[in-house]
Amino acid sequence: MKPVKNIAKTSFLVVLLVMMMSCNGQAKTDVITEQQGPVGGGCDGCELMYVGLPKNIKSVDTSAGWYETGQKLLLTGTVYKHGGKIPAPNVIIYYWQTDSRGYYSPKSGMDRQAERHGHIRGWVKTNDQGAYSIYTIRPAPYPNENMPAHIHTSIKEPNIKDAYYLDAFVFDDDILLTDTKRSLLENRGGSGILSISKENDLQIAKHDIFLGLHIPNYPKKQ
Repeated sequence: MKPVKNIAKTSFLVVLLVMMMSCNGQAKTDVITEQQGPVGGGCDGCELMYVGLPKNIKSVDTSAGWYETGQKLLLTGTVYKHGGKIPAPNVIIYYWQTDSRGYYSPKSGMDRQAERHGHIRGWVKTNDQGAYSIYTIRPAPYPNENMPAHIHTSIKEPNIKDAYYLDAFVFDDDILLTDTKRSLLENRGGSGILSISKENDLQIAKHDIFLGLHIPNYPKKQ
């Protein structure tokens, strides 16, 4: 009878081990499935943030447009880590925009790959307090179209492989920004609607960015 008991005991252990391995395998599969796909779900144009990327990026940048015809604009704010409470240092923000006529106008001598983003483009990297500032001009809307004027941005976090885009920054006082268009905004990184204040001839838009907010495939742990 003892051999029979040993065989039964051994069979039970084998079945239990198989069940445990099966459960562990299923758990690993679930985790992998949650992380599939690039952070942000892909980005048409984000690759151009690396074209001409400076070696030393500061937290304050002055665009080429600042020295041209147009309404002077200061875009400034704080970037926060996922959760919205802790400032995020060393985050690269790449921006590009139209000129005062509504065109992504290239300039001679610029890299041909980046020409479709125009010559008013640049980078800032947040400082230890997560702060950034961009001195530029207010972009004009596309000629003969009803799309609101906007500034494009993409984000590169130091601990995330993929760059991803945020909602284009639009202006609260823009008559082209209708209620319907407002309702279609994704709020990636927070609302991209800029409220404007004035200081003499300078328009100021204070805009905070919240990393990971409404960003597809954003990692749960940083």
